[in-house]
Order: sequence, then structure tokens, then C-alpha cells
Amino acid sequence: MKGASKIFGFLLDRIAQGEPTALVTITNVIGRSSRAPGTHMAVAAGGDFEGSISGGCVEAAVVGEAKRVIESGQAELLRLGTGSRFIDIRLPCGGGLDLLITPNPPMAELAKAVSDLRKRSSVHLLLGRNGTVAAERYSECDGGWLGDRFVVRHDPELRIVIIGHGAETEALAALASRYGAEVLVLSPDETIVENSRKLGARAWSLKTAARTPHLTGDRNTAIVMLFHDHDWESTLLEQALEQEAFFIGAMGSRQTHAARLSDLSARGVSPASLDRLTGPIGLIPATRDPDTLALSTLSEIVARHQHSLQTAADTPYREARGQPITTGSSA
Repeated sequence: MKGASKIFGFLLDRIAQGEPTALVTITNVIGRSSRAPGTHMAVAAGGDFEGSISGGCVEAAVVGEAKRVIESGQAELLRLGTGSRFIDIRLPCGGGLDLLITPNPPMAELAKAVSDLRKRSSVHLLLGRNGTVAAERYSECDGGWLGDRFVVRHDPELRIVIIGHGAETEALAALASRYGAEVLVLSPDETIVENSRKLGARAWSLKTAARTPHLTGDRNTAIVMLFHDHDWESTLLEQALEQEAFFIGAMGSRQTHAARLSDLSARGVSPASLDRLTGPIGLIPATRDPDTLALSTLSEIVARHQHSLQTAADTPYREARGQPITTGSSA
């Protein structure tokens, strides 16, 4: 899920302050729902919370149940919506949610999960029906029930490396930052570098079009080239295509992209690598103004990222396979 580090960070902050907490996790969806299995919500004993399990429909009720579970100290698996004993709580979509509420999750396991995600590594949370929590790399099940433990896989947040100059670079950096992506900006324009840092992005100056140690990408990274002066591109694109990034794209028309591919081929870039390069970029055709191009490009990146995460999953989320819902539910 998006924003897992923020939810775990909320729990860590409250635990450090001595406030009891609970981690709420969707373990199954009945019918329709705005959230998927594996979605978390963090609740503190005082009623503050982070995250959402229904888009705002039943969060108040979930907070109330989480506070009750915190007080009891015993983990519970309960249902809201269809098939629930809570007849006064209904989801507008008409479906139902099974929730595992884990009181006082251990600080060490949450810290391990946050550390792994910050290191750009995937992590699995193993949540026991009895309230146990473990953060580790787990290959047997990529998500869903495995015996008495519910497995949730979390991947590092989307990272977008923006390389370029001009208004398009600033527009995409601003929009991607607001979306919540981890943004890195490389530009020969010092003003763009300074403005990007004010947004909270990491940014470095490009003095030449040579290779740079700041251009790296893992499988949750998108690399976008936004140069009007295409003399800046070739060496940096070669370096980008050596990365594991799930998306590599460059601004320009179809004619520009054809010339770009021809140039890279002449430099010895393999056909397989060239096939990874997207151009023109964006979901909206023939986009010319910077803000629309930024929206168009970010939309394509997010869509590709969602697809790559689904493709990478080895095992789909599974239902409880006949295991009875326990305390707090009549399902």
C-alpha cells in the first residue's frame, strides 16, 4: 500500500511517547470496497489515527473498536459491513471488510519495516491472529492468510528521478512531490535545483552532460528526461538504461524520439535496451504546456508502477480458506 512508512512512523512516534496503539489491517474484502486487503490504519489510544480503510466511511467506528482492543490487550478479527454483527455500521459500497486489530505492535518490528523500506527493500509483515507481528522477507506467501498469520507485502515508495531543465522539470517535480513520491531532480539550472529542494526533493546540479553518480534506479524507480536541448540526453540516457527502473522516458515528438533511438543505437545501445525507452511520454497525446505534460507523465508513471507491482507479486491475496472469523464477528 502507498504510505506504509508514514503509518508505521505514526505508531513508532506514539509508542516512543508511551501511548498505547493498534495496527488495523484489512484481511479480506466482501463485495466492493475502496481499499484492498493489506491496507493498514494506525490508531492511538487517545483517538488520533493515520491512514484509512474505507475512504472516510467507517473510520470513526474503527477507531472506537481499536481503542476497545487496545484496552483489552487481545488481538481481534472482526467484520464490518455485510455479514457483521454491527448492524449500525454499513459501507456505502454495500460490501464488507474483515479487519485484524493488533494492539501494541512491537516497536522493534515496526522500526525494522521502516528501515527496510527506507533502504529501498520490500518487507513482509506477518500478523498473527494472536497479536504477534514480525517484519521479514518471506517467500512462501506474497500476501494473504498463511495458516494463522496474515502476510502483507510492502514495497518502497515510488521514486521519480527527473533530469532536465525548463518549466516542465519544475512542474513535474512539484506535482510528483504533492503526490507523495520520492523525488530526485538533476538539472543544469541552479534555480530549478534550489526550488526542487524547497519542495522537499533531493536535487543536484549537472555541470556537464557526463555520467553522474546520482542517477540510479531500482525496480520502484521511474526516470524521466525533460530536455529541450537534446545534446544533454545521450550519455545520461545510456546510464539510465543500465538501471533497473521500471519506467524510462524522454520528452519530445515521435520524430524526436526516432532520432533519439537512432543516436543511441549508433552509440552501441542494444535493441533490448532501446525497447525500454518510452517516447513520447504521457497519457495525453500531443501535450505542449508544462502543467498538462506533468500531469500526463505522472499518470503514466503511476499506472506503470501499479502494473509492475501486480506483476511482481508471486501469490495473490488469499481468503481465509474456511478459517472462522473469531472474536468480535458473527460472520
